[in-house]
Amino acid sequence: MTDEQRLVERFRTILDLWATGMALRRQAIRREHPGASEAEIESRLARWLHERPGAEHGDGPHPDTP
Repeated sequence: MTDEQRLVERFRTILDLWATGMALRRQAIRREHPGASEAEIESRLARWLHERPGAEHGDGPHPDTP
């Protein structure tokens, strides 16, 4: 397997993990808000992605963090 093939496989794995994580979060939102429409679930998911605890400033180190 070439280096390029390894990178492609790693990237596919990352995308699979992302998709799985999003599906799990959607399920959690549905459990927390059983009457929510699909549009509301997607809205809540988008809001969670921007405001989730521990990543308010993104997933990387914040410039103000020592």
